[in-house]
Formats: sequence, structure tokens, C-alpha cells
Amino acid sequence: MAPERRPRAFAPSPLTRAFFDRSALQVAGDLLGCRLRRVLPDGTVRMVRLVEVEAYVRGDPANHAFRGMTPRNRSMFLGPGHLYVYRIHQVHCANLTTRRGEAVLLRAGEPLTPGLKNPSGPGRLARELELTRADDGRPLARPFLSVLPREGPSPVSLRGPRIGISRGTERPLRFLVEGSPWVSAPRSGRKAPRRRSTPGPSFRSRRPRG
Repeated sequence: MAPERRPRAFAPSPLTRAFFDRSALQVAGDLLGCRLRRVLPDGTVRMVRLVEVEAYVRGDPANHAFRGMTPRNRSMFLGPGHLYVYRIHQVHCANLTTRRGEAVLLRAGEPLTPGLKNPSGPGRLARELELTRADDGRPLARPFLSVLPREGPSPVSLRGPRIGISRGTERPLRFLVEGSPWVSAPRSGRKAPRRRSTPGPSFRSRRPRG
């Protein structure tokens, strides 16, 4: 009798360049619930589910590319699906580029692999995934870093003003998964994102896509 063959585990393909070849506003909302898979140089795999992101679009005074390309932000002009990593207040923040001069800031993730401590907040998330300025400009590619599609239905999400910025504060370009305990500040409970954290519109629900 021939030995029984076990079915191979399904390994979903990562999101392609085409996914990111849209406005940061469109990409940001669609990234919620997707999984960020990082493979360290020693082969260790770290994975989080994205629960909070922010869009930085053209004509946006809070966008690092608002005044055009500089040595610091040149990665934002490399095309869709690259890392833009910058350093601020002694921490690194990681972004995924979309169309030229636009990017999505990765603000918080839900840990999916053992060993991750607290990937809530852009600095902590970059630290847990060991992303630094040395990774600035690198394209999304296996095994280094890839974005895997959602598992199951789209999460119910909220949208509201971005935080930690001094310009463009009224624009509702922050997206987060409703009720996730891994969402970063404000930290007054799971329903805190519904409150106004900066001048501008209150958070509003975003219906999940089918």
C-alpha cells in the first residue's frame, strides 16, 4: 500500500506591488487585519496583525514629502511597496510606500508569534520587528519582510484624526481596528479611539468589505 500523502499546508502569497500602487488613503484602510511577516537574519520569524495605521498623502502638510524629495525621504519616491524608515525621538518608525510621495505609517500590531513583547505604537512596532534606518528603501520581499492578506472577514474599523503631529491634525487619516487592545494612544480603554484626541471630526465606523 502506498504511504498516505499529507496535504501541504497552504501558504498564502504576500500582497504584490499592485496592492500598494494606489493612494495611501486606499491602502491604509485595506492594510488593517493584514499580517506583517518579518524574518530576521538568524531565521527567526516575527509576525503581527496590523491594527492601526496612518495615511500620508499628497498635499498633506504632515507628509515628509510635502515639499518634495530630500536625502531623508528619498525612499518615498522609489515606487510602491518599499520601506520608508525614519528616526525621531531616538526611535525608528516604519512606513510602507504607495504611490510616489505617499506612504502608510505602521502604528500598531497584534503579536502573532512567541517572543514579541509590545508592538503597540510605531516605535515599539519597528523595534519588535527590528526595522532600522539600515532597512530604509528596501522593497517588500521574502524572506526579509512581506505583507500577507487577511484571514477571514475584514475587521470593523474606525477612522479619525492622526496623532503625534502638529500639522494636518484635522484630517481623518488614522485607521484602526475597533476594540483592539493593541491600538496605541490614546489609552483610556478599548473605546478610547471614539473620542476626539485632536481638533477635528470624531472617529467614525468604517464598514467591513465583503
